[in-house]
Amino acid sequence: MGKDANSGNAGKKSKKNPVGKFFSGLGNDLKELGLTFTEGDWKTKVSYLIMGFGPLMRKQFVRGIAYLALEAVFIFYMASFGVHYLKDLGTLGTIARVLNDNGTYSYNDNSFLILLYSILTIIIICAFIFAWRMNIRENRNEEKLLAAGKALSSPKQDLYSLLDSHFDKTLLALPVLGIFLFTVLPIIFMICIAFTNYDQKHQPPTNLFSWVGLENFQNLFSFGEQGIGSTFFTVLSWTLIWAFFATFLTYFAGMGVAIMINKKGIKFKKLWRTILVMTIAVPQFVSLLYVYKMFANDGLINTYLMRWGWIESRIPFWSDPLLSKIVIIVVNLWIGIPYTMLITTGLLMNIPEDLYESARIDGASGFQMFRSITLPYMLFVTGPFLLTQFTGNLNNFNVIYLLTQGGPYSMELSNKAGYTDLLVTWLYKMTVNDTNYRMAAVLGIMIFAVTAVISLVVYGMLPSVKDEEGFQ
Repeated sequence: MGKDANSGNAGKKSKKNPVGKFFSGLGNDLKELGLTFTEGDWKTKVSYLIMGFGPLMRKQFVRGIAYLALEAVFIFYMASFGVHYLKDLGTLGTIARVLNDNGTYSYNDNSFLILLYSILTIIIICAFIFAWRMNIRENRNEEKLLAAGKALSSPKQDLYSLLDSHFDKTLLALPVLGIFLFTVLPIIFMICIAFTNYDQKHQPPTNLFSWVGLENFQNLFSFGEQGIGSTFFTVLSWTLIWAFFATFLTYFAGMGVAIMINKKGIKFKKLWRTILVMTIAVPQFVSLLYVYKMFANDGLINTYLMRWGWIESRIPFWSDPLLSKIVIIVVNLWIGIPYTMLITTGLLMNIPEDLYESARIDGASGFQMFRSITLPYMLFVTGPFLLTQFTGNLNNFNVIYLLTQGGPYSMELSNKAGYTDLLVTWLYKMTVNDTNYRMAAVLGIMIFAVTAVISLVVYGMLPSVKDEEGFQ
């Protein structure tokens, strides 16, 4: 019993939290740096200051020249470019423009460029520290090999390894660089913008913007005259409601259509599938704009309903908040059912027919077989698909903007938000129409937070994740 308790305590100790693992790894790394310096030879010690010096002295010319070139480029970049912008990061510029004697303006600081290039410089500094650490580890590995009486690789072998054993690193070098430049850098820049006053009144280089701390987040969650908390939570609640109905109504309706088409005795199965797939073939923006015109006050729907005498006044499909939301969800069904039908058709054919035969023998009804056999299997297999659909619908820009442009509008909602706006369409309006970049950045962070939390929570609850062997 004592052994079990001790082993349990050891297991608990071994499972450190991520923060503990980070600091533990950092401590081990610093310890290794110290040991490498104290136990290393003079070539290794010089490499702490001049990268690649040790490999060059040991005739590792390819590696030595690569490290030395990295350090030279880094020093040149910092001296001629990086320090110039990094020193103004705290203020984001102090002098926007100066009026010359001849009546022209001279532009000096640019907050946008200062912030962008400062972030880039910080990333380059982090990359240089990582490369410097690799340089120290390279020296330590070379010393160990020489102490063990082994020969170091030749320059030819180093070059050949880039196309053989280390070809994965060679192949991924450009994609990783592209990810940092076009994904990581813009995300960090957007997060930083959320802590500034970058809006229509602060457009560099004419007018500089500056840091404002958490003021923008405070405005987002405030319900007073200066805050937009009421509008934010109204749009957020509709975003979640829309994503729920757009995902699950489409899913179950598409599955129902697939079951009906695949049912024995149904004729012209290929014809029905072809008709449904036609909605996918037509570009979405064309069909949605046409639907928008159909449901307009002077559109086909209202015109013919009044002509036939079914209604006395025009139905406000796009001017009534509740009715416009219902129409959007129904139109999305028409768009989304064919996708779900195609996916579920193949999965339905993989369910063993023996299960249905056994259920029929036991006297199960069609609904009971669907509830106990079809639905559990479909949810197990398509659980990750449902999650991606839900997160995709949270940011479904096309359907909302092409149908209603976020309307109808009301004085109760601020910042030009409409009753059918999603967070992503509201962000688009803030960015393109109002150039309110600071609140758009805050909204972008909120969209990420909502999507990430829902995805992580739901992903851990999926049957296919918790029990991978369930249907094998």
